[in-house]
Amino acid sequence: MPKRHPSPGKAQKPVIIVGAGLAGLVAAFELSRLRVPVILLDQENANNVGGQAFWSLGGIFCVDSSYQRRMGIKDSRELAMKDWFNSAQFDREKEDYWPRRWAEAFVNFATDEMEDYVRARGLGFLVNVGWAERGDGRADGHGNSVPRFHLTWGTGPEVVRVFAEPVKKAAKKGTVDFRHRHRVDEIILDELTGRAVGVKGSILEEDNSPRGVKSSRTVVDQFEIHGAAVLVTSGGIGGNVEKVKASWPVDRLGPKVPQNFVVGVPHHVDGRMIDITEGAGANIINRDRMWHYTEGLANWNPIWPGHGIRVLPAPSSLWIDANGKRLPNHLFPGCDTLGTLKYICSTGHDYTWFITDEAIVAREFALSGSEQNPDVTGKSVWGVLTQRVLSKKGTIPVQNFVKNGVDFVVKDNLEDLVEGMNQLVAKIPGGVPLDYQKIKEVVETRDSQFDNPFSKDAQTMLINSARTYWPDRRSRIAPPHKLLDKKKSGPLIAVRMNLLTRKTLGGIETNLKSQVMKADGSTFKGLYAAGEVAGFGGGGVHGYNSLEGTFLGGCIFSGRAAGLGIAEELGYDISKASNVRAHL
Repeated sequence: MPKRHPSPGKAQKPVIIVGAGLAGLVAAFELSRLRVPVILLDQENANNVGGQAFWSLGGIFCVDSSYQRRMGIKDSRELAMKDWFNSAQFDREKEDYWPRRWAEAFVNFATDEMEDYVRARGLGFLVNVGWAERGDGRADGHGNSVPRFHLTWGTGPEVVRVFAEPVKKAAKKGTVDFRHRHRVDEIILDELTGRAVGVKGSILEEDNSPRGVKSSRTVVDQFEIHGAAVLVTSGGIGGNVEKVKASWPVDRLGPKVPQNFVVGVPHHVDGRMIDITEGAGANIINRDRMWHYTEGLANWNPIWPGHGIRVLPAPSSLWIDANGKRLPNHLFPGCDTLGTLKYICSTGHDYTWFITDEAIVAREFALSGSEQNPDVTGKSVWGVLTQRVLSKKGTIPVQNFVKNGVDFVVKDNLEDLVEGMNQLVAKIPGGVPLDYQKIKEVVETRDSQFDNPFSKDAQTMLINSARTYWPDRRSRIAPPHKLLDKKKSGPLIAVRMNLLTRKTLGGIETNLKSQVMKADGSTFKGLYAAGEVAGFGGGGVHGYNSLEGTFLGGCIFSGRAAGLGIAEELGYDISKASNVRAHL
């Protein structure tokens, strides 16, 4: 017999969700649809509902979607599954048990349901599918074999909106109770059964700071709440640079821990709940797996401390390390994030350089962050056309960074460019002065491969190959040209690229219902985790590498699984709510 909903007239204990980010909202959405009462706690104010997802570019990983087929992209479940597992490189028998199962379930969901699920909420995508993480140059290696990055029309704020609005409507009906400025400090366990039955914590003073701005941590009161289950969706550690350094895998990304980062997430992404959940008895796995970018810029107009913005580059810029040496083959812009990070760390420096030009920057520099893409965030077709297709200088935010960013040098000739780069180097502790003649040789050698439409240079071949995908040829990748050809390129531009903190790939171990696991392999009754705090599912669904578009997608998938898993445990009939169990 199918399980029935508990009687609406019967008093029910609420499900307690810790964290009002995307995963928490999705879980609350699923629970509220089944009329399960929810208390949603967050240490930040109401301006921050949606968490990191609000600031995102809004890319979602879908497989064999209608958008891909319209673009002539031949994708499949089998190809995506191979790409995922080749990238994840799962190599830990115990710690990767649930991550492997989550990976398979996620790819199946991305193939069968993701597009329909988010479109049913009202989410739309740009017609052209982006090609992120193009890979390490091997068919059986890391990377996306085809474009799969579906850019949300409206970026991160739209992803948040389509889940936040129905949850807020449920709040007006009394099903959901938002409690902001409530910081959880402890998970309450039943003394007899060990089940998670509530949370204790501190009420922080009112602070109406704008979204993302560092808020007060002054405590004004305490709280204790009991419920039917506890779901932790509090995010990762990317806003806490010291935690990032403490978890740094020197054995893989050595020989030393980098000392200088720009910060890609707000200050409240502090990792507190990982430690608190571990203290309650949860198993934390794969702490050393992280996803940090190598193309970070210091934000000239910061919102949170150390605010960094990532450049999402296409493949044409010349990438050199701090010593002036061109990065090795396959470590080209937009190809292999962690492979590049490993190489950078091997140089003993925390920065690199792009040598590029106005034509490449205009076409190929996209910036992470919803606020850095007002045309797409604001759903302006005219803005997209004029700034991304027709502009010779790039989007307005890109132009602002070129003009105001501390990492940019713009000059009319290479000698002056190198001199300007050295002026920046002089301000970097341990920075390495660049030799003009050596840089000149590197640039001229690169340029020599553009005399013909064919080449032996791997980066040049990548550029030509990438332009066979017609959306990239029309609006994303500049026509091949020499950097020193002023007629085609405009002014030369050098960009210092910093390491930028972002995502936590390990975390709280969970089964396929997002139920927390203990170290002995048993389930933690009443305790669930979803989103980044759970490594986006299982404690590490990505393994060592991400295929991109999988962070928002991971929050949606794991948050949904948590909501349905909790409802099922509490006796609700979820058979009509979702087909997700077919994958789980």
